[in-house]
Amino acid sequence: MHFGIPYFGELLSFLTAFVWAMAVILFKKSGETVHPIALNMFKNILAMVLLLPTMLMFGEDVFYSAPADEYWWLIISGAIGIGVGDTLFFKGLNLLGAGLLSIVDTLYLPMVIFLSIIWLGESLSIWQFVGVAAIIGAIILATYEKRNQKLSRRNLIWGTFYGLMAMAAMAVSIVFTKPLLERSPIIWLTEVRLVGGVITLLIVFAFHKSKKQILISLTHIHGLKYMFWGSFLGAYLSMMIWLTGMKYAQASVASALNQTSNVLIFVLAALFLKERFNFRRIAAIVIAMTGVFLVTFG
Repeated sequence: MHFGIPYFGELLSFLTAFVWAMAVILFKKSGETVHPIALNMFKNILAMVLLLPTMLMFGEDVFYSAPADEYWWLIISGAIGIGVGDTLFFKGLNLLGAGLLSIVDTLYLPMVIFLSIIWLGESLSIWQFVGVAAIIGAIILATYEKRNQKLSRRNLIWGTFYGLMAMAAMAVSIVFTKPLLERSPIIWLTEVRLVGGVITLLIVFAFHKSKKQILISLTHIHGLKYMFWGSFLGAYLSMMIWLTGMKYAQASVASALNQTSNVLIFVLAALFLKERFNFRRIAAIVIAMTGVFLVTFG
């Protein structure tokens, strides 16, 4: 039911972008005191707990009847995309800031398409190639600054590296699951991927040399409220709105509207985090979003 509201799916897709953008700002605030591994673990466990009653509410089976190899593919996908990818994302967020990382993140869609060409036999049009080139150019434009008093060269390089690796991990994980997306319940699929992410984080934590610091970071009251609301908005609410939006809007249109989160993050980072908002970065986000739309509709 869409309550007779015109463009209901499109509105929800844009709302998804806004909710995710707010979550990223909250994740940035929580990252000031909470370790990326602890933040990612909390986010995933909260989402797992909230998704269980949601599955029952929508009539989905918690233990969906699927071949064992599909469970394993989803667990591996979650390990790569959620366990590794999201941790790298939070690490990059801490080093780069939300605004710059939002520009780096526009490379996610081209990576998905590139991997789909290699593994799934899909093709890329000339306009999509132009879009990919525009996105790469935008990232270079945004990150190449001769002097930045608030961001050291080391943080810029490593933050960009973590951001790129995060997008690569997420792209690999989503292409892994692409064949299953068309025939599996989405909430169940997400739950199994979260299990893979949590298992990976537990293994990393068990062998991490800074276990004590990771646990202590969860005791900082300042970061806990940001961590909770960021996790609720980013890992649960945005996904539920996204699913509904995809149901009532064309997939290509919904995906393009979801990508506007990068612009929203860029603006919200300037408003709430007081991050730099200069001409170079404005030009970069405009070029990057132009590239995203070319990749989406080209």
